[in-house]
Amino acid sequence: MSPSYSLGLHEVGQGAYAYLQPDGGWGYSNAGLIVGDGRSLLVDTLFDLKLTEAMLGSMRSVTQGAPIGTVVNTHANGDHCYGNQLVGDAEIVTSSATAHEMSEVPPAMMAALNAAEGDVGDLFRSFFGDFDFSGIELAMPTRTFDGRLDLDVGGRIVELIEVGPAHTKGDTIVHCPETKTVYTGDILFIGGAPIVWAGPLENWIAACDLIASLDAETIVPGHGPLTDKAGVAQVRDYLSSVLVGATQLQRDGVDAFEAARELVARLHGTSKPFSSMGEFGRMAVNVDTVYRSLDPTYQPPNVVEQFRRMAVIEEHGS
Repeated sequence: MSPSYSLGLHEVGQGAYAYLQPDGGWGYSNAGLIVGDGRSLLVDTLFDLKLTEAMLGSMRSVTQGAPIGTVVNTHANGDHCYGNQLVGDAEIVTSSATAHEMSEVPPAMMAALNAAEGDVGDLFRSFFGDFDFSGIELAMPTRTFDGRLDLDVGGRIVELIEVGPAHTKGDTIVHCPETKTVYTGDILFIGGAPIVWAGPLENWIAACDLIASLDAETIVPGHGPLTDKAGVAQVRDYLSSVLVGATQLQRDGVDAFEAARELVARLHGTSKPFSSMGEFGRMAVNVDTVYRSLDPTYQPPNVVEQFRRMAVIEEHGS
């Protein structure tokens, strides 16, 4: 029986753990722990120091006998790496693309946006006001790789597989064949709409196909409850629907924001295939990404405007 979707550490296989943070919305990401003989590997840290401290505390009964020697950041978004300084003695491993991207949105920038006055501050606090970005000194990777990398974690082989650019410029999944467990980072959002910051969507669809091809029984998404290959298929189907719909609307000359509202009405409305997904306003970014991949001259709005559009779509439903 699968563990319940509740806050905290859950054993999902012999020596394989998931740390879950309901409700999985903006910033409330999952992490993982793979334990070998006298050594552990941590998959991702969390969005701020308080959350990461709580997670590490929940793991202490396991890691006392098997200290965390390696941290893998699946990608560069802060909710998967801003807590790195609390495991600073460990080797930090990312793809090369992730390492380059990690410096682009430093914690100080998020702190400034959350503290801003006026409409911009109100907007960002509506998304990230739960988190405290003060005191964070981002610990950068000490080892990078491209493509694939196998790590020995106390006699247990852990496979790192680069699948980006997709959600971000660099995305890695972590596969532990011995426990039949996959940690996907934000290649999977379960219960919430994916957000395609980098794309192309075709790469993300291919990543879903790769996950589905692995001999895995437990799949730990970047956000949301534990899932299986049915959850992978739902994310793949969603991305495929967005790709097909946005491509046709772009060819019809529809403005990107209008196209996003149209696709939300088609896909997320009552009784529609993806009506139960939260954070459906992310469609605004997803359509921008499709339009950019189809037309290199297309200039998406700046990130503040993208967040404003997401908020508008969720407020009005389309």
